[in-house]
Amino acid sequence: MTKSEQARPSGSTHGAPAADDPAAVEEDESGEPTLPVAAVARRLGIAPATLRTWDRRYGVGPSGHTTGRHRRYAPSDIARLELMQRALLKGAAPAEAAEYALRVSSGQQTDRVEPAESAEPEADWVSSISPDRPDAGGLGRAALAMDEESVQRMIAEAVEAHGVVVTWDSMVRPVLAAVANRWVHAGDCVEIEHLLDECVLAAMIRATPLVPAPRNARPILLSCAPGERHSLPLYVLRAALARRSLSTRMLGATLPATALAAAVRRTAPAAVALWAQVSANGDAAVLDQIPRTRQHLRVFACGPGWFDTDMPGRAEHLDELAEAVDRIEAVVLGETDSAR
Repeated sequence: MTKSEQARPSGSTHGAPAADDPAAVEEDESGEPTLPVAAVARRLGIAPATLRTWDRRYGVGPSGHTTGRHRRYAPSDIARLELMQRALLKGAAPAEAAEYALRVSSGQQTDRVEPAESAEPEADWVSSISPDRPDAGGLGRAALAMDEESVQRMIAEAVEAHGVVVTWDSMVRPVLAAVANRWVHAGDCVEIEHLLDECVLAAMIRATPLVPAPRNARPILLSCAPGERHSLPLYVLRAALARRSLSTRMLGATLPATALAAAVRRTAPAAVALWAQVSANGDAAVLDQIPRTRQHLRVFACGPGWFDTDMPGRAEHLDELAEAVDRIEAVVLGETDSAR
């Protein structure tokens, strides 16, 4: 029993934190306030599992006694974690960041400077994200630390709160753009881009519900233009349409024009949405090769890759994802049905 529990009147709960309150503050044997794992994780903006991993692998965990089975962090433990996190954000490997945090917090004298100080510009792409987008900044910091669980959690929470399109536009896309800019100018952070791509793909697949009773009688065919490898926006589009109970067929990246034509003949879709991120893949000839069917078929050229393309008469250019979701819904259902 802690001192605070001993001082609390029996059966009284007024003004006291609930027993399961993750932010409940307790004192250790020296009278120093401590916090549980969940509260420390929220404070640092990382996943509780990451804290446990740092403790297990690198010894950067609670240094004092625990309460029951629950490990609790004192202010000195949290300060050590903040040192480790700062080193990670400067580009240090986790083991090096942990060694630095333990060394500094113990007061050891050393001639070594803070790890990766010379690599600090690696974090420039995080600071380049607009300061009015704190969610994007947090996602960038988690990605730079290669904290996959935190990246997944942040994206999932944003999708739940704001939907897939807003999450993509205001949180994910700014981070991906900053990483790409870093790669163009410095040739690094490729591993960050790959981690983000995989996390976003997994999040969008999880956010795509099954549509057993779709509102559209004929499906919407989703594909990248031939040669186009940037398929993430297409998965966002599919998730957004599915969340409006619209049936789709996903064909993914780099689909040959002949395969796209075969898919159109097999599925008789109500619409085809063809994504091009890069202008080299926004070829109007591909749109002309989409076969005509007995039932009316609408063609949408989606993404910035079509910006300079002269659209054939049967195709409509949709640049932004939010615009694409609304317009495709309106067309496949009819304007009256889609007005909600």
